[in-house]
Amino acid sequence: MQLQEILFSQGFGTRRVCAGLVQQGFVTVAGVPCTEPAMDFVAEGLHFTVQGVAWEHHEKAYLMLHKPAGYECSQKPSTYPSIYTLLPAPIRQRGGGAAAGVQAVGRLDQDTTGLLLLSDDGKFIHRMSSPRHHVPKVYQVSAKHPVDAQQISKLLAGVVLDDDPKPVRAAACEQTGESQLSLTLTEGKYHQVKRMIAAVGNRVEDVGGLHRSCIGSLGLPADLKPGEWRWLTAQDLASIAGTAAK
Repeated sequence: MQLQEILFSQGFGTRRVCAGLVQQGFVTVAGVPCTEPAMDFVAEGLHFTVQGVAWEHHEKAYLMLHKPAGYECSQKPSTYPSIYTLLPAPIRQRGGGAAAGVQAVGRLDQDTTGLLLLSDDGKFIHRMSSPRHHVPKVYQVSAKHPVDAQQISKLLAGVVLDDDPKPVRAAACEQTGESQLSLTLTEGKYHQVKRMIAAVGNRVEDVGGLHRSCIGSLGLPADLKPGEWRWLTAQDLASIAGTAAK
């Protein structure tokens, strides 16, 4: 693939901009400056730098983000800044066109923190977010009032939310403190955790009350700080591949 096409596919601007980056000597491959936009390279796994920043070619983007509080999972946020502002421009511009960039796999409320996946692979997004595939998601919940055994039993047995007569159940629920729960869900209804906790007579704390720690068997790394992101490794992808029902 031509070097200018590699840069374009990875989100470094229009084809004209990408060609200009190469011509001006801003791109190196294996430490060697390249000034010919049409030079061919094997794209898969190619390591290069653009204006001194190291990059690796990825045919599809698979990322994890430690979502901080106070951010919306929207391209057009209404009140709070968008999570997409936490990502570098090339990630937001990958592929070009109206559907450029990565998309969040599901959403977290602005006050919810924790693990968020992003990708530009439509099939992956659907498989990981569709309720039909039952991908488990683990939430750490801090409730306003003490948690008791009856509340846990109700969450496991199923509670009825106001928009659906069919009960929704926690796949797992464990008390981790006087007012804390570890709650596993395999669905993704609007404000589901908060509404389920309310349905058993409690409520999620307004500040720091809800944190997603795992998706499938992939946990949020302890060294990934709020607002930071990283590429998913092959091992990360393998660890969640089997959690989505076919």
